[in-house]
Formats: sequence, structure tokens, C-alpha cells
Amino acid sequence: MDIVKTFINSPIGPKTTHFWGPVCNWGIVLAGILDSNKPPEKISPNMTTVLLCYSLMFMRFAWKVQPRNYLLFSCHICNTIAQSALLMKVIKYRRGLTV
Repeated sequence: MDIVKTFINSPIGPKTTHFWGPVCNWGIVLAGILDSNKPPEKISPNMTTVLLCYSLMFMRFAWKVQPRNYLLFSCHICNTIAQSALLMKVIKYRRGLTV
């Protein structure tokens, strides 16, 4: 139980924005994963590119901020992967390759 108390009261615990910000950002990852079921003509390449760039920038922020925010970092790694997959799906579709 001491480990739970230590986490709750830590600088990255649930009493801080260092915890709740990344938890909320997982919604973006979930949306990206759910979008993988959409047909490629329904995926916006512009928005996908923006979300990809957003995650790449915030990965760096999560790594540089002190205390280091591994939860935010992992969230943006997953979003980068999800958005990259969506972008590749759109690119292949627009080039006439099968999806």
C-alpha cells in the first residue's frame, strides 16, 4: 500500500496535471485507432498530418519536462503510430494501391 500512497502523492501522481493531461490525451489515441476502421476517403490527410506533428512535438516536451512524464510520452508515441498508419492508408489509397 505504501507504493500506492507514494504514487498518489508523487509529482506525477493523480493529484497533478502531469497525470490527468496524459490520461485525457489517450482519447486522441483511441480516436485514431477507431478511425482505422474508416474507409480511406473519409480520413482527412490534413488533420492526420497535424495530429502527427502535434504528437511528435509533445513527445519531445514530455521527455524534456521535469519530472519526466513517461505517461504523456507513451501516449504520444502511440498516437504517432496510429496517425502514421492512417496517413499511410490515405496515401496508398490516393496512389491507387489497394488498402
